[in-house]
Amino acid sequence: MSPKSHRYEATVLWTGNRGTGTSSYKDYSRDHEIVSGTKPVISGSSDPAFRGDATRYNPEDMLIGSISACHMLWYLHLCATSKVVVIGYEDKADGVMIEDAGGGGRFTAATLRPRVVVTKASDVDRARALHDEAHAKCFIANSLNFPVAVEPEIVRHG
Repeated sequence: MSPKSHRYEATVLWTGNRGTGTSSYKDYSRDHEIVSGTKPVISGSSDPAFRGDATRYNPEDMLIGSISACHMLWYLHLCATSKVVVIGYEDKADGVMIEDAGGGGRFTAATLRPRVVVTKASDVDRARALHDEAHAKCFIANSLNFPVAVEPEIVRHG
């Protein structure tokens, strides 16, 4: 049986031409829009450290957000099929990127810190263990070349 294949498409449109294009490093904006089908447009830029707009998402924000969201979606699925009832979930994820001398760089690590609230009847140990399974199944984490740590906190409601 061959594996299922899924295709994803996005259009990135640079909106930062201030009239002279990229005539110099300081003469253009890093602003852009990310569009995928009929979904809401994502207003993007670069990190302010690279002359970007701090009010817009940058690719680094979106990478960390993608890792966190993928983990959460797998986790909620596994909880639902394991009779662990989640009533609250918040993850304060972060990542570390280093720049090299030539101006390039790479992420070296990311950490997910999900705070999960489960019902009083839920098995807290099982809720904690399901994070390992969610991490192992996460499409995004499995596509990365740097480690992703998961440091969950499980809180029983009531």
